[in-house]
Amino acid sequence: MKNQTAYKCGLFGLGEPNADFAKYFTGNSYLKPLNNPKECAVFLANVTFEPKCRNFWHIHHASNGGGQILICVDGQGYYQEAGKSVQKLSAGDVVVIPANVKHWHGATADSWFSHIAVEVPGENTRTEWCEEVTDQEYDKL
Repeated sequence: MKNQTAYKCGLFGLGEPNADFAKYFTGNSYLKPLNNPKECAVFLANVTFEPKCRNFWHIHHASNGGGQILICVDGQGYYQEAGKSVQKLSAGDVVVIPANVKHWHGATADSWFSHIAVEVPGENTRTEWCEEVTDQEYDKL
């Protein structure tokens, strides 16, 4: 992996390449589950993004409850909701994303970024993956 030695692998370690979701990311991301979702109602995973890596716009749908919480643990990142300005994120920041809100998140251009993703339990939950955050959009940040 390019520049892996430059990254100290964060608080929870780098994890494995996020192969199952790679088609929804620009750049490389890594996933390290922190618990077994079959043993707990809440799934926690450390997600690490290489510089410039970001996920596509997406929506965590739910008819009741649901959504996502991001707990930033290392590096610098971005979070943006549709129709709103981008937020720069650093270790210690927490983002509460209500269900049914279109958004994206990822690393800044010059920093690795890790966050713990918390899937908030709800009814009829599913993730809808939307369009890519283009290089042109991203490079304006």
